[in-house]
Amino acid sequence: MEATARGNYLRGSPQKARLVIDLIRGKNVQQALTLLRFTKKRATRSIEKVLLSAVSNAHEKFAGADIDSFTVTKAVVDMGPTKWRRRMRAAPMGRAYKQQRRYKHITIVIKGEAKEEG
Repeated sequence: MEATARGNYLRGSPQKARLVIDLIRGKNVQQALTLLRFTKKRATRSIEKVLLSAVSNAHEKFAGADIDSFTVTKAVVDMGPTKWRRRMRAAPMGRAYKQQRRYKHITIVIKGEAKEEG
């Protein structure tokens, strides 16, 4: 049994979010949620929302499934569009750089065992 959730166009750098997503890959859902709650990174909020959405999708898709048995099998952070703001940032030697606002796409797949009916 597999359930998927995607979060598109979320604010924040994908490079910084990958540091957090590497912590939860391969873990149990309960362990992953606990890790996210006690990790002091800004990206944990959006990753936690997507993970809870995957859990909710699994609960809707497989009503009799035990959510505690699910594990995070695939967790990916992809680069979204980069918005170039019209504000300038001071740079070395009298130059000026445009400010960048990065976006990310998060995909989380959780997988669990089917309950045997008998």
